Amino acid sequence: MSSPASSRNTSLPGESSTIRAAEAALDGHRRGLKGLLPFLGPAFIAAVAYIDPGNFATNITAGSKYGYMLLWVILLSNLMAVLIQSMSAKLGIATGKNLPEISRERFPTPVTFGLWIQAEIVAIATDLAEFIGGALGLHLLFGIPIFPAAVITGIFSFVLLELQRQGFRWFEAGITALVGIVVATFAYEVALAQPDLGKLTYGLFIPHFTDANNVLLAAGILGATVMPHVIYLHSALTERRVVGRTEAERRKIFRFEFIDILLAMAVAGAINGAMLVMAAGLFFGTGEPVSTLAGAFGQLGDRVGTLAAILFGVGLLASGLSSSSVGTMSGQVVMAGYINRRIPLFLRRLITMAPALLILGLGLNPTDSLVLSQVVLSFGIPFALIPMLLFCSNRQLMGSLVNHKATTITAWAVAAIIIALNLFLLYQTLYNAA
Repeated sequence: MSSPASSRNTSLPGESSTIRAAEAALDGHRRGLKGLLPFLGPAFIAAVAYIDPGNFATNITAGSKYGYMLLWVILLSNLMAVLIQSMSAKLGIATGKNLPEISRERFPTPVTFGLWIQAEIVAIATDLAEFIGGALGLHLLFGIPIFPAAVITGIFSFVLLELQRQGFRWFEAGITALVGIVVATFAYEVALAQPDLGKLTYGLFIPHFTDANNVLLAAGILGATVMPHVIYLHSALTERRVVGRTEAERRKIFRFEFIDILLAMAVAGAINGAMLVMAAGLFFGTGEPVSTLAGAFGQLGDRVGTLAAILFGVGLLASGLSSSSVGTMSGQVVMAGYINRRIPLFLRRLITMAPALLILGLGLNPTDSLVLSQVVLSFGIPFALIPMLLFCSNRQLMGSLVNHKATTITAWAVAAIIIALNLFLLYQTLYNAA
């Protein structure tokens, strides 16, 4: 087995107190909530991928067209997310390395280089989606044209990345604050929607369809469950945060991190569900379904007042800003891992910003650009998911944190579903575009 460093990492600025608290928890000197707190954070950064602007559009379309019917799909996709992210986190804890680093060690050089190239394309597509969300938020709130709004989004994302330079706790706090804004905005929107609790409960726990169109939309929700960049990132967030010196310590770290994952995915699932519930309560059965973010903004203003529309725009902006910064972190991980090269984080930000700004600067339709980004992300999923499953099933590599047989079977089934759905959606997108 590849063993982690023999001593715990205490070299990052502003982080020593957190690491000391984590060590105390591992040694049994901090228990309960005090013992858990030092381990919270990585999953909340990863969870940002599950509430990006693409999720806004899909969930609002589902609620406005079919009411509460597809809430169960969000629940199912969230359970899949818990499984996938827990394996990514576990890989970092067990090996002290992230997914791209392990791939570089175990795959031939041409394969590793190919994986790096596709991961970079995925990073650019991720940035495009997040920039569109942030730019749309500014456009809807202040009437700023899309291209200047995208530039402003980029500037704000630099502020978030500066927090990372101050230590992981500062960056986690910034991301968590933005996620909190999204939570608050949709809690208010749901309260305004006054959902029918009976129909909501039925839609959440009883899987059902009525026609082929809602099957296709359900496939879209499930197919977008896993974003490839966050699979790379989560293993990097846990690889050296707190290094376990023994198998027992590594198992204990994973138990703490699994709680972090459950909490973060519960928040992400609640936000996605709230988007659908809001759309179901306010837009379903009122005539023309709402299928765009701008349409949702306008309808909220018309139906429940300006404040609701403003909060929706603020939530969209917070989602775009947080998602964009997380995408840049992922880009750093894949370059350093696959080809053992690093560039300054701010230069990395500029490189991934450039294609997104170019596309928006050319005046291409934001919705069409968002669809294009999702196609690229769908293409990249197998190249992250399959290697991770192979590694997590390798006892020599993972030690006592190797996947149990039942976990492996379930994970491969989930991977097959996600990959199949994304291939189906890729085909549908290209077919409709032809």
